[in-house]
Amino acid sequence: MPQLIATVEGVEIKHVFLHKDRTTLGRKPGNDIILENMTVSGQHCAFELQGLADVFIEDLGSTNGTFVNNHKIKRQQLHDGDLIAIGSFRIQYLAASEEPSGFGETTAFRQDSDNAPLTTAAAPLHASFQVLSGTSAGLEVPVLKAVTTFGKPGVAVVAVSHRRTGFFVACMDGTQRPTLNGQAISDDPMQLADNDVMELAGTRMQFRLQV
Repeated sequence: MPQLIATVEGVEIKHVFLHKDRTTLGRKPGNDIILENMTVSGQHCAFELQGLADVFIEDLGSTNGTFVNNHKIKRQQLHDGDLIAIGSFRIQYLAASEEPSGFGETTAFRQDSDNAPLTTAAAPLHASFQVLSGTSAGLEVPVLKAVTTFGKPGVAVVAVSHRRTGFFVACMDGTQRPTLNGQAISDDPMQLADNDVMELAGTRMQFRLQV
């Protein structure tokens, strides 16, 4: 199944499988893929799935353009391994792969102690991570799913889960142990608080909670 892997400064922030005939990407709510950064237009581009695996990308009149392999495009077919650039985001296109059963941003990997499924419906707060280091400093990455994975596979990967009692982070994979406020993140979930600082694969990110 075709998929997109979005990164910032080499850190994976989204992993999306293209199930729909048309998948939109942009800054504004209502898009299938939301990237909250001013370099991304409200409706920036769209991915069209034709047949079983043919995917076309189309720029939707964005302000800063959509680039595939360093070339600005209007509409073209994507090929396995193509690299899409949108502002500070880099999105790798993989033409065909099996959807992972281990972890993904839409996969619930744990349950609450009362065995109730994880849910995003209970908490009224808006959660995000703000990048503090590198050329993408200031970039805000929203936490929108019940479980969202961040990191660089094989190096350091964490999962942030949204429960009724708040947001929690746990280490999932990798050779480098990520930290939260200087403390190593374990396999057991640690609750996140406003302004906590996570360091992941060399990138520092601050957790933000807003009403």
